[in-house]
Amino acid sequence: MAMTDLAALGANIQAKLAGAVMATSISYGELTLQADAARIIEVLKFLHDDADCRFVSFIDICGADYPEREKRFDVVYHLLSPYKNTRIRVKVQVDEAGEVPSAVEVFPAADWFEREVYDLYGVVFSGHPDLRRILTDYGFSGHPLRKDFPVTGYVEVRYDDEKKRVVYEPVKLVQEMRQFDYLSPWEGAEYILPGDEKAKKQ
Repeated sequence: MAMTDLAALGANIQAKLAGAVMATSISYGELTLQADAARIIEVLKFLHDDADCRFVSFIDICGADYPEREKRFDVVYHLLSPYKNTRIRVKVQVDEAGEVPSAVEVFPAADWFEREVYDLYGVVFSGHPDLRRILTDYGFSGHPLRKDFPVTGYVEVRYDDEKKRVVYEPVKLVQEMRQFDYLSPWEGAEYILPGDEKAKKQ
């Protein structure tokens, strides 16, 4: 869909959903809507049912963390309209204490995606039929994709073939912290990069 068509579609949606959609923009060739979190179900139903939209294919829900903001979390919905051959992105903002209505009644496939956002960011989806962790271990404390989540000090879980059981171990970083000079490694790095010690200077 051409940029002018996307802009017209965005203006049409914003006019029909006054108050529920606060702003529209075009990013990376896709229309982006900034919606009110409390009215997200109204927005999703409209996008699904309206003849000019027909975004009937649910693709993804993801999160993003902006700790400096009062409403620190973005919840981002990605939808596809096979009828119009176009995609749309819907964003809502929520704070740590806030909740977002579950989209499962409109898009049943949202079930596990909402559980993932809850698990990794701590965003609560009200009305979800089974909101529990999906990726982290039983009894896990915290939400790993929050930017204030510590890198060390936690335990990881793995299956031990020798012991034939699940074992808990302190988190281990796979490489030591390195000092970066933010130069290209091919242009003037003053230390030897891993693997370069084998090279012979001419």
